[in-house]
Amino acid sequence: MTSLAQSPLAGVGRLVRAVAPSTPLIVFLAMFAYLGMASSNFLEPSTMALVLKQSVPTVVVCLGLATVVMAGGDDVVVGGIDLSVPATAVLAAAIIADLVSNHAMFIGYALLIGVAAGVVCGLVNAFLVVFFGMTPLLATFASSTAFIGISKVVTASRRINVGDPLIVWLRDGSIFGVPAGVICACLIAAVFYFVLHRTRWGLNLQAVGGSRDAAEMSGLSAARFIAQSFVIAGLVGGVASAFVLARGSGWTPGTEENLMMEMVLATFLGAAFSPRRIVTLWGAVLGAVLVSALSVGFGSVGIDIFWTGCIKGSLILIVVASAALSRKVNA
Repeated sequence: MTSLAQSPLAGVGRLVRAVAPSTPLIVFLAMFAYLGMASSNFLEPSTMALVLKQSVPTVVVCLGLATVVMAGGDDVVVGGIDLSVPATAVLAAAIIADLVSNHAMFIGYALLIGVAAGVVCGLVNAFLVVFFGMTPLLATFASSTAFIGISKVVTASRRINVGDPLIVWLRDGSIFGVPAGVICACLIAAVFYFVLHRTRWGLNLQAVGGSRDAAEMSGLSAARFIAQSFVIAGLVGGVASAFVLARGSGWTPGTEENLMMEMVLATFLGAAFSPRRIVTLWGAVLGAVLVSALSVGFGSVGIDIFWTGCIKGSLILIVVASAALSRKVNA
């Protein structure tokens, strides 16, 4: 009788365990190979500079989502997830655009109000998840819908152009030849890395996400760290609003849909770069750049924007399914 270890099913299981975690990367590499062959200028420095500029808002919101996942665990159903970060950024951007363009407020004051609005959004999510006990996926999806509704009320669902010099500088300015927005995003990422990996608070937050029960047995309050992660994500959404305005030269209805898709795809794609296949800050940042490169590449070869959305949606399914399958075969 053939032993289980020597059976065909065992061999298939080993193959799945080996391939599943790398499936998203394999798919992305195949797409990049296609874009490199189909577009003569895809790999040129000017295109790469455009990719970096376009990726800035996605990079920033990914930092917020990654923080929540690191605090609550990477199970997309019951773990840490915040789908409302893009909606928070769009709401804050709507407030800033309205104050600056329609009420002639100084951009500095408007940005402070926008960031404060983002923090309030984070507090709402923390209250829903920690105090009401709602599933993060459901709570943040519901709050995202509410935040978008409020932004449409603020702007009457009409585009608002923003030509403030600071926003224009974030869009077109440079520092020593490097786009200003890219440098700002790198600085924000560096601050997050220091806080989450070089402080006791950050290490405790990661301990909660690694094993909530073990963290509580050691005296850590899981609820407190999870609530704080949602507040930080709201703060990040408020900060990201400036880059959303810069990329779009103002506020445009519907921006949150593509931003949320890119955020989820980039953050969980980034787990494929981790040796333990978990969400990390740098993985999320790299994932955001790769997703932006796909968007720019699809545009360069003339793929319709609607097909681009379909492809990104399919990639999200591949990323999430490969993560779930990897956990299942390793259980």
